[in-house]
Amino acid sequence: MNRPIDEAVAARAYQLWEQAGKPEGRDEEFWRLAEQELRNEDKGSPLRTPDTL
Repeated sequence: MNRPIDEAVAARAYQLWEQAGKPEGRDEEFWRLAEQELRNEDKGSPLRTPDTL
């Protein structure tokens, strides 16, 4: 695991979860959203989604 990246994803996932009203049982959804957001911020990432190009 890449600890600094995991910490950034965890922090962003927590923010997203709070903004959504802290719903239960959706931790994986918020983790994936946070990962994608961070990938999209990295302009060199091959995993960026087309809507952010």
